[in-house]
Order: sequence, then structure tokens, then C-alpha cells
Amino acid sequence: MNIRPWVVVETPDDRGLRRVTVGGKAAGSVWSLRELRRLLERLGHPDVDVEDPASVCWHGEDSTTWPDRPFRRRATMVVMAVGLLVSGFLNAIIGWPDASNALTFAQRIVGAGLVLSGVVQVAGAVLALDHWGRREYKASGAIVLLGVFIALATDSLLFLLWLEEKEVTPYLFAFVPLGCWAVWAFVLLIREKAWKGLPHPGRFVAGFYATALLSAVSLAYSTLYQPATAPLRFSLNAEFGRARQDRSKPFVHVPLKFSVKNTGDVSVYVIVNDVSVYGRTASYSLLGNSSKEASARAWEESFRSSEDGEAERHVDRLSYKRLSSARLYEPGNVLEAGQEDTFVRVFQIPRDVPYDLIYVDMQFTYMRKDRGRIDVERYGKPYESWRHPRFACRVCDADTLTYHGRVRHNNNLVNVTRAPLYVTAFWSPIAKPVYSISSFHFTGGWIDDAAEERELKKFGISTRHATTEVSVAELLRFIPAAPR
Repeated sequence: MNIRPWVVVETPDDRGLRRVTVGGKAAGSVWSLRELRRLLERLGHPDVDVEDPASVCWHGEDSTTWPDRPFRRRATMVVMAVGLLVSGFLNAIIGWPDASNALTFAQRIVGAGLVLSGVVQVAGAVLALDHWGRREYKASGAIVLLGVFIALATDSLLFLLWLEEKEVTPYLFAFVPLGCWAVWAFVLLIREKAWKGLPHPGRFVAGFYATALLSAVSLAYSTLYQPATAPLRFSLNAEFGRARQDRSKPFVHVPLKFSVKNTGDVSVYVIVNDVSVYGRTASYSLLGNSSKEASARAWEESFRSSEDGEAERHVDRLSYKRLSSARLYEPGNVLEAGQEDTFVRVFQIPRDVPYDLIYVDMQFTYMRKDRGRIDVERYGKPYESWRHPRFACRVCDADTLTYHGRVRHNNNLVNVTRAPLYVTAFWSPIAKPVYSISSFHFTGGWIDDAAEERELKKFGISTRHATTEVSVAELLRFIPAAPR
């Protein structure tokens, strides 16, 4: 005798899913009458009459009640999964440069955290299929909620960083729509109480907030506190050596010893550097100026003609002529913390030189390495103005070497919210170095001086000077006078 199984269909849950029991054993859940028939067919009972009360018992509602909205449910599932996938890839793309190449350990941790959060979001995208499906995994809703919260936090942070400058970048068209999606998804999951399937939801919430707090503290430490507190000190020195007479020519060779030491705790990029030697000429007066009015004019003239703001009563009409120019480092070189270098250069002056003083000016412009990164491979290759006219210096009168390369913040979260920035430096043997940092890329754009000044401060770009001078009489004291 063929005995039909006793089939029980439970009341629809809050999502419209009805649990099915066959012969006292759980057989699964179904969304519709069609799915019920397919389930019974897979179990080997294709001939069950679902309308026969002797075969199927309907609890709560009858066979006509199927509150599931398949189109809306599947659309929500697809939008949620796609949003999590896109957000996960965005986090991984943003975090990978810091995770693999950041200067400090804290910044690498932040980058690795972004990559890991991207993995969590991809996992959430996969589990979204289960959460809006039959929910075979109890933790699927909590992981989806975690992924959405990560997206909401990341997109909010990116938007806040973008508000600082309001520059249009390609990433803007990614994180702004994702932020709107994250708000919608987060509200939806909170209303559903997506975490309620977990055995210990309180622990999940506590870990949730602890992770968010740890990430915020780590980010603030690596981007704000550490670069601001790390000291930076330099020691620059120039020293004259003993002059020597040339054996065959009426010239004197003067050695100069330069020393550069990074005595701080931060490594730096060399933006541009210059060592220039000047000869000074002046007019001398044994008596000075007798009258009060003439004396005042003499002091004023002496002060105006002095490059360092000094004035002397018996010396005026100061004039400086550049005798030698050199660079100690190639732009783009890195000077590590604690590194000390010594250089010796020799310049020549005529034996009967008309100068009274020899003046040396060292200029060293650097960028803190904990504030940003320079594309050294590009920046270290100069453009000669006589070969590349479009890279010529607009404020220089002579031929120049132009150094130009991309500069990036050390935190890639900041980079993706900013327009590309370039550091540019011009060096000429007859002019003082000029440098800039802006979005200017030799395309005819306009440089905002105020914005440029802000960027210089953000990247920690500044210049140190060191000067020294010696009298020509002191240099030539061991050199025999020229025969008359």
C-alpha cells in the first residue's frame, strides 16, 4: 500500500520564506508554490496534491499566500553585492600602495587595513547572495553589515578629505556614488537587524566599534601626529682651505670644504641645492662722511647695496660678482636621517684679483620624506632649456636645468582626493635656484601662489642657507706678490 508523506508548510517568515517538513524531517524552505512542487519532486514525491489536506498541512496561511517579492529581493541582492564588490576593489586599490611601499610602519598598517577591508567587502558581496537567499549561514547578514559599514566609513572619510580642496579627480566619481549607496545599504541592514542570526551579537557589535576606533587612531597617528612631531635639523658648513699659486698661470686655486649633515630623525629628498662663490668689491673712505646729512646718505647707500643687510661707515657701493656655481647633490637624491657628507671643491681667482672679500652662499632645499614621495626616476633627469624650450624657466634670464616630477602624499587616501601635483626646480649657474610645487605641468596653466604656499607647508618643503666669507688678504697671505 502506497502511503503518502505528511507534508507541513509553515507560516511565512518576515521575508516570505516558508519552511517545509516532510515526514517529520526538515526538507528546506520555499518562496512559492512552484518551488514547493519542485522540492517534493526532488524528494521523490512528484504526485503529491498540494491542495489535499490529507497530504499537505498548511500552517497559518493557505497555498495562496506567498508574500515574497522576488524581483525586489533579487534587485536588492544584486545592488548590494555589486556595491560591496566595487567598494572592496576601491579599498584594495587605495590601500595597496601604502601597504607595499609606505615609509613608516603605521602607514603600512593603515594600507594593509584597507586591503584587508576590501577582502571583507568581497566576502560580504558573496554572502549577500545567501543573506537575500535562504540564509544557510547564520553569519552572512553580519558580514554583509560589516562590509557596508566599512564602505560607509571609507567613503565618508574620502569625502571629508575631498572637501578640504574640492578638486575634481577620477576617484570622486567612484566614492561619492558609493557613499550614497552605503547610506542606503546601512539603513536597510540596520532595519533588518542583520546581526540577529549570530549566537553572540553583543560581542560582534563590541568588536565592530573597537575595530573602527583602532583604525581611526592608527590613521590619525600616521597622517597627523607622527609627521608633525618628528624633528628635522640640518647642519651646513663651508670652510676655506689654504690657497695655492698656479705653477704656470697667474691664478690662485682656493679649496672649499663643504659639510652637510642631517641631524634630525627624518630622511629628506633633495629638491634643489646650490653653492655659489662671490667676489665683493666696494668703495672705501678713510674719513667717512663729515656732515650729518652726507653720513646718513652714506649709511643708507651702504645698507641698500649690501645683500645681507649690513652697513659700514667707511665702506659703501658694495657689488657682488658670481665666481663659481656648483651643486653638491643631484635633485631627487635622498639624505637619510643621520647621514653626513663632506665635499671639497676648488675655484680659481686671478692673483691680482680686484675683490676685497670672497663670499660663499650654500642653499639647500629639501622635502620631508615622511610627508610625501617624489617620482625620483623622472625628477632626477633634468631638461636642458636649450633642448626643451617648453621646460625653460619663465623667471630666469639664463639657460637652466629644469627638474620636474610627480609628488604624492604619503597617505594614498589623500592622493585619491587631490589633483595631481608636481614639484619643479630650476637651476642656473648664474642665478639663484627657483622651485615650486603645484598642479602646473607645463601646459600653460596658472599657478595659484596661495595654494602653492599651502602645498609647500604640507609637504614640509623648505630651504636652509649657510654663508661664510673670508678676506682676499687672508687668502693670499701665503702667495707671493706679483712682480711689477
